[in-house]
Amino acid sequence: MMGCEGDYAIYDMHPPEIVEVEVLVEVPVEVPVEVPVEVIVEVPGEGGDVWIDSFEQPYTMDGVDIVWLIDKSGSMNSHAQSVVNGIESMMLALPPSGWRLGITTTAWQNAQSTQEFPLVPGDTVQDAWDAYNNTGTYGIEAGFDAIYAYLLDNTYNQTWLRPHAGLLVVFVSDEEEQSNRDFTPDAGGLQDFINWYGSQRNSVFLASIVNVPGSESVCPNPPSPYYVGDRYIDATNAFGGVIVDICSEDWAPGVQAATSQVEPFEEWELTYIPLPDTIVVFVDFAEFTDWNYDSATNTVQFTTIPPEGSLVEIGYVIDHGSGDDDDSAGDDDDSGN
Repeated sequence: MMGCEGDYAIYDMHPPEIVEVEVLVEVPVEVPVEVPVEVIVEVPGEGGDVWIDSFEQPYTMDGVDIVWLIDKSGSMNSHAQSVVNGIESMMLALPPSGWRLGITTTAWQNAQSTQEFPLVPGDTVQDAWDAYNNTGTYGIEAGFDAIYAYLLDNTYNQTWLRPHAGLLVVFVSDEEEQSNRDFTPDAGGLQDFINWYGSQRNSVFLASIVNVPGSESVCPNPPSPYYVGDRYIDATNAFGGVIVDICSEDWAPGVQAATSQVEPFEEWELTYIPLPDTIVVFVDFAEFTDWNYDSATNTVQFTTIPPEGSLVEIGYVIDHGSGDDDDSAGDDDDSGN
């Protein structure tokens, strides 16, 4: 028998298909989650109401530059003696070194051109009178524009102003603030001034000796709203400053209060009477031990002054047994209940 032999193969008429199948697989993944944790801080002594007094140490250890801007319009002539007395009170309340006190007017024309070296420790009230008399004659009530011109436009002042010192500005006027050169006379201009002034130094302070609203005024004839220094008052309040009624017979208490806010705090009067053993002091969140408590004055006195710019917190348990002089609750009950 005869036959044919040869290679052969079987071919599939339908080529294979590739099918992709997506399979979901659960894989554990660690996800960090913030969980609030209550940390209990132990305060020595008995339990009770805890209070914390706090303040920021001002940047004034390199001294303080002070500028008085005085309205020299005709209606202010009767206040000339009070102005110089106020400057003298401030000079006496300031520390024996580290300060410089310039005097100009609330007119930017005077403020940008004056070339008077400031009063310094050792100067007298006669020097203050001389500086007052040399301030210029423009009678414009534009304190915001004037301090801008005094600090930035006046090239002579750059020879004595110190960028790292604190800055205290005192406005004195019997009329409303009326700037329209660098700051507009509306609410936006007021806010612009507040923002600008707050950026001039690490620590800035403001005080105003002005007409206050009629209901608060001690003037024999309360001023009309037109003469109330609302813009000066609002700006001063924005910096927690001191406001003095221009009709006050004695400006010294207010001027001295304005002066005290620029000095580094060597002690702090507590809001309430504490249980002394419970007092804890922190400086920038770290416990601080260089202090003593004086019960006679209810003050914490620092044996080492906290550094400038630091946050100082004083925590303590209130001693209700000693009586609570604070009547913020609206009653006279000192029981603490």
